Amino acid sequence: MATPIIQIKPVFIAAILIGLTTSAVSAMAQLGQESDQALATPLEPLRPGVTEGQIFAELLAHNELRKTALADYSALRTYQVVDLKGKVHAEETGRMEFRAPDKKRFVVTSEKGSGLIRHLALNPLISSEIETAAGKEHHDSAITPDNYSAALLGEQQVGPYRCFVLQATPKRKDKYLFEGKLWIDVDDYAVVRIEGHPARKLSFWIERADFVRQYQKIGGFWLPQRDETFVQVRLYGKKVLTIDHQDYVVNGAQNKEVSLPSQEAHARAVVSGN
Repeated sequence: MATPIIQIKPVFIAAILIGLTTSAVSAMAQLGQESDQALATPLEPLRPGVTEGQIFAELLAHNELRKTALADYSALRTYQVVDLKGKVHAEETGRMEFRAPDKKRFVVTSEKGSGLIRHLALNPLISSEIETAAGKEHHDSAITPDNYSAALLGEQQVGPYRCFVLQATPKRKDKYLFEGKLWIDVDDYAVVRIEGHPARKLSFWIERADFVRQYQKIGGFWLPQRDETFVQVRLYGKKVLTIDHQDYVVNGAQNKEVSLPSQEAHARAVVSGN
């Protein structure tokens, strides 16, 4: 993903394409162990004085700071369609390279499994992400107050990150928006986890699509760690797509004589009105 602004449309496109592929695979019975372990801690009461409006404002401000400071990154991506027993039916691996502000390139290093699924699902998914980063597809799916209302549910530990938990409700029935939950880091005001489903039914064939996206902090930046999309397809049952993001190499703008502002500096700027 090119910036911390969350765009989920490409995963939905892949879900539709996989669902229409008759040779696609059976579903996994449950979320991966990593996802389950991340939410092993209970939901706790919210600290006093925190509001939904404040969290949205801080999220947008911190996203803009990180976006400005991010120069480039590359990551090893592995896209898979697997069955209940863990058998890989289709896989594509390569490095996704990003250069600010809007250039992405994917270099394939290996492919295996069904060529049909790779052609109908994985390749269009990758192409769509590259086109979205370049601004060739114009769909507003960002997590902003214009697109969502939110209700605070409490706080929760997600792996090493302490998070605010919010219920996100889209303000319009748009298949590029989602309905579900957000976990936002209490210190960095960055999205740590999203889980939900599209705000509008994707197609006649797709009865339901549920997804989980997890993020990780690398340096001062928050970047995708793992995506899981579970699809209920009419006549064909459940399908699953996973995307793993590993081996990041991240260069901040500090390497170009511009530093990522600290949280204290950002706080002073907010207080001063700058």
